[in-house]
Amino acid sequence: MVTKKALICGVTGQDGAYLADFLLSKGYQVFGTSRDAQTASFNTLKVLKIRDKVSCESMAHNDFRSVLQVISKIEPDEIYNLAGQSSVGLSFEQPVETMESIAVGTLNLLEGLRFLRSSARLYNAGSSECFGNTGSLSADENTPFHPRSPYAVAKAAAHWEVASYRDAYGLYACTGILFNHESPLRPERFVTKKIVASACRIAIGSSEKLRLGNIEVVRDWGWAPEYVDAMWRMLQQESPEDLVIATGESHSLREFVAMVFGVLNLDWQDHVLTDTALLRPSDIAEGRANPRRAEDILGWRASKRLAEIVSLLVQNQLEQQPDCLEAKK
Repeated sequence: MVTKKALICGVTGQDGAYLADFLLSKGYQVFGTSRDAQTASFNTLKVLKIRDKVSCESMAHNDFRSVLQVISKIEPDEIYNLAGQSSVGLSFEQPVETMESIAVGTLNLLEGLRFLRSSARLYNAGSSECFGNTGSLSADENTPFHPRSPYAVAKAAAHWEVASYRDAYGLYACTGILFNHESPLRPERFVTKKIVASACRIAIGSSEKLRLGNIEVVRDWGWAPEYVDAMWRMLQQESPEDLVIATGESHSLREFVAMVFGVLNLDWQDHVLTDTALLRPSDIAEGRANPRRAEDILGWRASKRLAEIVSLLVQNQLEQQPDCLEAKK
């Protein structure tokens, strides 16, 4: 059998690292990109103990020449576009960088495939943020986009770029519209990791207060290692199709906080403060999903729900803080 080659743009992120591990288990030859592969730490790959199994290349996503060079050199069978600025909150502070890294970066990949007449299949990382407030509606593939942040605007632009090139040039290109998905590899600038890390420090005696913005927001939270399986399955279909990837269950951030502190036998209300400085200029009140089509098309369904996800996140954090693990006992 000929070994398939996969190129993961953004291999150093949460999803990129788990996807690399997943594809290696499938027998792929895995290549990953970073803006400067000579100086990047690749910590996430090291955590998963796969750094020596992934070949890394330097690529500036928003530099068309750089994209062409890497695609020409590797000649991948599959490309996973997971690169770009990934924080909704930061996108309000860096809107231009967000648009360039996501929308321009995606366009460069598509144009590179067209220019090189490559037969590589492209997966693009979309986002549920594109839907905006869904209210009681569970968003599916036919739900209109109403982006409410620079990040969501950039992701929406990339989504339609993919659809346009697929229709106009016959590229095998599709977007996974992923709702929130968590793991121990999340950096602490993400609110879920911030909550877990703070709660564990409090459990071993820290007097800190956890400051949060709006805890009434509602989200659909899944488990990141499961979601990379869905990404791969999307590129194994006979024809490309954009799909919503989610659990189909939503919870408030308040519930998430209560679960985390509850695992540690703490009352969250004793340790959490609302900080108006953390409120965003605009935010999504409710995010709900209908992932039925992904189940029908891919045979994929999220198995982990929020209670189990929270338990796994806390357990991992405890393992990183031995004193906290002892205190819990």
